[in-house]
Amino acid sequence: MNNEKSNKNSRLLSVAPMMDWTDRHCRVFHRQITRHTWLYTEMVTTGALVYGDVERHLRFDEIEHPVALQLGGSEPLDLAKSAKLGQEWGYDEINLNCGCPSERVQRGAFGACLMNEPQLVADCVKAMRDAVSIDVTVKHRIGIDKDEEYGFVRDFVGTIADAGCRTFIVHARNAILKGLSPKENREIPPLRYEVAYALKREFPELEIIINGGIKTDDEIALHLQHVDGVMLGREAYHNPYSMANWDARFYGDDAAPKTRAEVLAAMVPYIAAQLAQYGGHGLKLNSITRHMLGLTAGLPGARAFRQMLSDPKRLATANPGLLLEAAAQIRSL
Repeated sequence: MNNEKSNKNSRLLSVAPMMDWTDRHCRVFHRQITRHTWLYTEMVTTGALVYGDVERHLRFDEIEHPVALQLGGSEPLDLAKSAKLGQEWGYDEINLNCGCPSERVQRGAFGACLMNEPQLVADCVKAMRDAVSIDVTVKHRIGIDKDEEYGFVRDFVGTIADAGCRTFIVHARNAILKGLSPKENREIPPLRYEVAYALKREFPELEIIINGGIKTDDEIALHLQHVDGVMLGREAYHNPYSMANWDARFYGDDAAPKTRAEVLAAMVPYIAAQLAQYGGHGLKLNSITRHMLGLTAGLPGARAFRQMLSDPKRLATANPGLLLEAAAQIRSL
């Protein structure tokens, strides 16, 4: 068995929740490439679930399992209601966002600014755990603004763990709450992986998953020597076929991964079904194909592939077969 770390823990590897990217269509696409990797929704606010269209925000395809719902909020009762809805809709995990630094999220008093209120986060976690039987996890940064003291994140994790949380996803950068955009917050604060490693040493009974700037399988393997799991974000989105070897190398699954051509072929009936069901409600072909532009990265003909799947006239035909026409531009699928 040619695998780096045979482990059936589903959260060994995961794709990060990313706003405007990891919607349900993206997750179905990613599931064609990797069978075991844990997938996360975009952040869904409690207000969207308590007062909005629950079906629009929570519907997903059964093929996506294992799949987690990430919530944004800071009111324990609303989070409990939202977590319960997530369990009722079939999600496998509820994750609380304590890492997003955007000003819009801060105005809602949640995201990364919650790290300054660990007892409130603990109350939120307890309320959600009381409402559901599935795992409740927390995704957070390692510090706020200029505070790089290890004690800050250690005490945050310890307080939340006392409320019963067993899994922490650690984005190994500080969050700068003023002066940096969300994009800059993903790039400018330095990565300090050693902080996540230290958390695992201090809390060996907790599941510590590391996130931030990780790109290659060898980097994943290195991190897994120190923590329980690795979460990738932008690299998994922009170069999705990089996940094709994960099931074998990290999960010990000897089944051959789908080729890129097989991935595209599998998406055609899905696209056809989605357009038939939701096309009259505003779903466009591009809503699905936009997530697939990186599938052929680095291959001869990749530019033509992307151009065809980005051509407004072709997309306007709403023909799922456009995917296979674009695939024909690639000479080595």
